Amino acid sequence: MALSKHVNADRLIQESHDKRSAHQHAGKGASDQLTYSYGARYGTTPIPKFSLASKGVSADAAYRIIHDELSLDGSTVLNLASFVHTWMPEQAEKLVQENITKNLIDSDEYPATQIIHNRCVSILADMWHAPSAKQAIGTATTGSSEAVQLGGLAMKKMWQEKRKAAGKSIHEPGPNIVMGANAQVALEKFARYFDVEARLVPVSVESKYRLDPKKAMEYVDENTIGVFIILGSTYTGHYEPVKEMSDLLDEYEAKTGYSVPIHVDGASGAFVAPFATPKLPWDFKLPRVVSINTSGHKFGLSYVGVGWIVWRDKAHLPKDLIFELHYLGSVEYSFSLNFSRPAAPILAQYFNLIHLGFEGYRAVALDDLKNARLLSRALEKSGYYTVLSDIHRAVGAKDAIGIDSADVEDYEPGLPVVAFRFSDKFQKDHPDVQQKWVQTLLRAKGWIVPNYELPPNLEQIPILRVVVRENVTEVLIDRLIGDIITITEDLASKSSSEHALNMLGTHTQVSKHEHDDSRVKEGSESSGTFARPC
Repeated sequence: MALSKHVNADRLIQESHDKRSAHQHAGKGASDQLTYSYGARYGTTPIPKFSLASKGVSADAAYRIIHDELSLDGSTVLNLASFVHTWMPEQAEKLVQENITKNLIDSDEYPATQIIHNRCVSILADMWHAPSAKQAIGTATTGSSEAVQLGGLAMKKMWQEKRKAAGKSIHEPGPNIVMGANAQVALEKFARYFDVEARLVPVSVESKYRLDPKKAMEYVDENTIGVFIILGSTYTGHYEPVKEMSDLLDEYEAKTGYSVPIHVDGASGAFVAPFATPKLPWDFKLPRVVSINTSGHKFGLSYVGVGWIVWRDKAHLPKDLIFELHYLGSVEYSFSLNFSRPAAPILAQYFNLIHLGFEGYRAVALDDLKNARLLSRALEKSGYYTVLSDIHRAVGAKDAIGIDSADVEDYEPGLPVVAFRFSDKFQKDHPDVQQKWVQTLLRAKGWIVPNYELPPNLEQIPILRVVVRENVTEVLIDRLIGDIITITEDLASKSSSEHALNMLGTHTQVSKHEHDDSRVKEGSESSGTFARPC
C-alpha cells in the first residue's frame, strides 16, 4: 500500500507548519492555503486552496503559481498513453490564439467561422465517400464522446419511428445496441445515459481482442437500434471488420426484414485508414454505414477540443433531433449536446485540412505506422515481449511472425499502436517479475506508458501500450526501446536493486490507482467494459 493510504498528508502538513499568524482566518488550516514569495515578493497573505480569496494577486504572480504547479504534470512529448495530439505548427497556434474568444454557436456574429465549419463537414464527407459531400449533414463536437452520443441518438430515434409506424411498442422490451466488450467508455455511456440496453459481445484472442461479427449476430434482434463498430480499438489498435459485419447484417435483413444500421466509431481510425489504407472498405461506400464519428484532436492532428460526426445523408438524421433557434438576430440550427463551444479548434482542424492535404496526412500516417512497426519488431526480437497488435504482420497471417516490407498494403491495417506483454518464456523464467513495475520505472525516466488489463474474459492479461503519434519520432522510439530493455533486464537480474520491486509485488496487495483528489470513490462491479458505475 502507498503511504498516503495510511497517513493523511494534509493533516501532516497542517501540523508541521509554523505557528499561525494573526492574519490567518480562524478555522483555516495551513494545508488549505498556498503561500507564495517570488511571484510577488512583497505579498504576505496566503492564497486559500478551496475558497475564493478576499483579495487577489497580480497577474504575474497568478501565472507563476499555476505555471509552477503544472510542472508536476507529465511531459506531453513523452506521453505515450494518450491518443490526443500534442503538437501543431506555430502558424496554427497563432490562428488558435487569434480566434480563442469566438463562440462557434454564434453563427450570425461569426459567419465566416460557420462557413469554415461547414466546409470541414463536406471535406470529411467526401473523404469518407458519402453519396453527396455537398449535401452531407454533420457537425463539429467537443470530441468523439459527444459525437458517439449523437450517432446513437439518431439510430435510436429512427428505430422508434419504425416501431411506431408498425404499431409496435418502443418500451417493451425496449431498444438495445450491440458493441464489442472492448468498447471505449463513450459508447457505453450512450447506452447508460439514454436508456438503451448495451449488448456487449465478448472478445477473445481468436477475435483479435475486438468484435467478432459472427458472435455479434447472436446479440442482434428486432429491437437492435444499431451496431457500434470501432475503427481502432483503444486496447490494441485493431480495426473491427466493418465489411464483414455489414455483409452479415445484409443477410439478416434478407431473412427477417429487420434493417440494422452501423455507426462507425472512427475516433482514431477515421483519420488514419483513408490515408494509410484507402482500399479498405469501412466507410459510406457500405450502404449500411449510416454515420461516422472521429476526433480531430487525435490523428486529425489538431489540439484537443474538436470531434466530428457525419451522416451519410439527411434521411438518417431525424428532424426531431434538430433544433431551430431564433437567437441573436438570426435563425440557427443546432443538433449537438453542447451549445456554446470554442471555434478555435475547428479552425485548427481546417488549417490541417488545407495545409496537409491528402499527401500530407498520408505521409504522417505512414511514418507513424513505420515507427510503430519498428517498436513492435524490436520488442518481439528481444524475446522478452509478445506483441498483441498486428500492424507489423502480413495481411491474413496465421502465425505471429512479423514481416519486413516497404508496402503498407502488405500489413494488417490498424492504428499506429503497439500493445505488448511479457512473453510466455520470460514469465516462465522470471515468475516473480511484475509487469506493472515496467510502467512505474518508465515513468521514473519520464515515459508515460500505461499497464492495464484487456477487456472482460481476458482481464487476467495485463498489457503495456504505446500510441505512436506524429511527435513520437524514430529517435524517441530508439530511446524508448533501450529504456524498456534496460528496465526489463534490471527487473530480471537479482543483482539489480530494481529486482527488489518484484518481492514487493508478491507480498503486497496493490489496489488500482485512483487519483487522490477524486471526489467519487469506490466503483461498483464492472458492467462489461473497463468502465464501472460508481
